[in-house]
Amino acid sequence: MKKTIVTKEGLLKLQEELNELKTVTRVKVGEDLKKARAFGDLSENSEYDEAKNEQAKVEGRILELEELLKNVEVIEETETKKSSGIGFGATVTVVDEATQVEAEYTIVGTAEANFLENKISNESPVGAALFGRKTGDVVTFDTPAGKRTLKIKKVSKNK
Repeated sequence: MKKTIVTKEGLLKLQEELNELKTVTRVKVGEDLKKARAFGDLSENSEYDEAKNEQAKVEGRILELEELLKNVEVIEETETKKSSGIGFGATVTVVDEATQVEAEYTIVGTAEANFLENKISNESPVGAALFGRKTGDVVTFDTPAGKRTLKIKKVSKNK
């Protein structure tokens, strides 16, 4: 199985999520299931169906997290600081050459990627294009919407 690359912060978040699912969410879903069962006929019990679906979702996420954590590789800050190019945990400020819009991304492994927090995977089109590059480099890469060109304005290695 493929290694799951994460930062220390990402590992802690995954472990916390797994712990929360096992100790709090799983218990709550079990209680919801008991309440729904008490309503009677299970064949026409939408509360029961909903609780069973939620239970399946929670158990699926627990299995997914356990599998991720079995194959985790933590990237130490010192490893990324030693490298001369953009690596895991680096925060990169780029300017889109076509629109002149500036954006800031933090490069993380796929398990930590979160678009809303501007954390992009090293395997995403942008992340792959930036990985290993330096301040001042210009990168061109393919996206579903066509070619895109970014100029690397600034690189900050980890916090």
